[in-house]
Amino acid sequence: MKNTKGRNWTKEELLVAINLYCKIPFGKIHQKTPEIIELAELLDRSPGSVSYKLANFASIDPSLQREGASHVSKLDIEVWNEFFLNWEEMSYKSEITLSKIKEEQTEIFPAGTNKEAFVRVRVNQNFFRKTILASYGGCCITGLSIPELVVASHIVPWSVDEKNRTNPRNGLCLNALHDKAFDAGLISISEDFTVVGSKKLLSFDTNGIELITDSIGLQINMPKRFLPDQNFLSYHRKHIFQG
Repeated sequence: MKNTKGRNWTKEELLVAINLYCKIPFGKIHQKTPEIIELAELLDRSPGSVSYKLANFASIDPSLQREGASHVSKLDIEVWNEFFLNWEEMSYKSEITLSKIKEEQTEIFPAGTNKEAFVRVRVNQNFFRKTILASYGGCCITGLSIPELVVASHIVPWSVDEKNRTNPRNGLCLNALHDKAFDAGLISISEDFTVVGSKKLLSFDTNGIELITDSIGLQINMPKRFLPDQNFLSYHRKHIFQG
């Protein structure tokens, strides 16, 4: 077992630790979780040290109504605030930092593509998806949990709000059908987190429409953390939902 007692965490280490905190379910923050063991090896720390640090983050995460570890350092809070006030930049930075620690090779990009912009989009989309799936565990409307059949759906579209592209409070986990309906404004989510349907749905005379209409009035399954932000939901109802 590694002896890291007394060795301070660096800002770079905290950055990749927050990255992992976002991407694993809250219930898996313990030293036997494979992802925690892997990060511990990369940082030359013990799995217990890494899991304890993630528990520290849980104690300062406003999206959780529970307490984690109490020994939070000034640097913990500083890096946490920096990350959560600038999701777009810090999620990318944390992914790149993690790749450098792993010494991974950069993939080959199509000719004529702006490499930096392409990398940023791909990296951030991957981070957002992993964070949303870890928070919800499956579609928040139907409960479907097959990864290949669910989507990390943005509440405020990717193209509209650059700053919150990777903010998990701007996301919902939806199955592919409800994701399409949500993006098209055929359904939305109310202030009390229930599914609301557009009147336009009544104009569709087609088999299978009940797959969408049967969900109207249901309350969504709440995420373990990163509750959808009411401001983002309000934007969707005002600017995308077809009423």
